[in-house]
Amino acid sequence: MKRAWKPIVIVAVLAAAVACWVYYDKQRLQHTPEQQLDTTLHSMPAWQVLKEQDPAFQQRIRSQILAMQKEGDSEQQIIDVIQPQILHLQMSRLQTAPDASVVDYMKANMEQTAAIQKVSDDACFRFLYPDVKGGINPLRVLDKPMMQRRMQADADMMRAAYGKNRHTVTAQERDTAVADVRPIMKELAAKYGEDIQLLQAPDKAVGKEKLSCDMVQEMWAKVLQLPESHAAGVIRLAVSELE
Repeated sequence: MKRAWKPIVIVAVLAAAVACWVYYDKQRLQHTPEQQLDTTLHSMPAWQVLKEQDPAFQQRIRSQILAMQKEGDSEQQIIDVIQPQILHLQMSRLQTAPDASVVDYMKANMEQTAAIQKVSDDACFRFLYPDVKGGINPLRVLDKPMMQRRMQADADMMRAAYGKNRHTVTAQERDTAVADVRPIMKELAAKYGEDIQLLQAPDKAVGKEKLSCDMVQEMWAKVLQLPESHAAGVIRLAVSELE
């Protein structure tokens, strides 16, 4: 399905939080790297859900982190390797998570995006599109309460995706999502003109970082104004290419 929007505007903050451990805790020499990592991971709600739902995946990620840390890889290198794997798993969970959890997940993501843009437009762009100019670690620019809210939203969504109210995506939901997003994109196109294409091709947005961040946030703000079930349907459709 051809789309006039860029679906991948969600960042797996768990990867950033994990990578931050390498530098934040490296002075704690009284513990082994494994102990330091496990102490950090056990404090993260989403990591606990991973342990419950997919222990093999969780163990693989843990082993990768330790191996990269041993090799002396940088914080951002660890994020770049781990983040796509966690993101892929979370996007698959969004397909079966209940509507409310899906919407809360996106609201938390957009709250972070707005806060990061207050730091700088460049940081916002790197947060949304790490493949274009290189990513950032949001833990370095956001306050702890906001990061905790985001990680809790991640955990709640992932747990709900396996719960008794798990969702099943239907063809009708996808058709409705396409119909819902058309007037939103039409409105944005009328406002931004040809620049709307930057949502589809962020690699061409270098030099227009502020505009790109503004458009992403405006697009999702409009989606989140839809009835909850419709907003959740659009979110699931937008991330479905990651599965």
